Amino acid sequence: MDDALNKLAAYLADRLGAKLIGSEVALGELTIEVGRQHISEIITFLRDDSLCRFGCLIDICGADYPEREERFDVIYHLLSPWLNHRIRVRIKTDEASPVPSIVGVFPAANWFEREAYDLYGILFEGHPDLRRLLTDYGFQGHPLRKDFPLTGFVELRYDDELKRVVYEPVKLMQEYRSFDFLSPWEGMDSAIPGDEKAGVARDKDAKP
Repeated sequence: MDDALNKLAAYLADRLGAKLIGSEVALGELTIEVGRQHISEIITFLRDDSLCRFGCLIDICGADYPEREERFDVIYHLLSPWLNHRIRVRIKTDEASPVPSIVGVFPAANWFEREAYDLYGILFEGHPDLRRLLTDYGFQGHPLRKDFPLTGFVELRYDDELKRVVYEPVKLMQEYRSFDFLSPWEGMDSAIPGDEKAGVARDKDAKP
């Protein structure tokens, strides 16, 4: 498998030239990095070229590295059912620089790009309907960014008594966990609410 991927990497280096920033074969997978301004052209080439035939878009996802000037990676996963190849295409961008949309190449990219925009704030130029997909209307911030605060925001739920959607502060039940990093087997110091009867039953069973 690695031989075939190395041959494909060499072929792409020859055909893409300076548009290809780098490539790597690791753990049976080929990853290439390209400039974001070329992403639509390169995805089209990977789909249409007879030696590639990556006709199936599996996923588009993001990754956040806030210490970098271009903090975001946008990663595209493609599959060739005809040649039994997979490839990962990676580009870099920042908060202000839009990435060309590939909806015109793969219509399935529509919701993937919306998800990346919603969760990371990555902008996609030319997207037909770039708006939030998973978070609530009026939500502030992008929850998969590394600097997104864990508390101080609101969540919504449907209140059956009030018969409407209500907003409440996000509550993280950290008291239910013990963060003693010296012992990976450290458990809770107290019973979870609702387990009191189980403790009483064990005490009764222990008596002669």
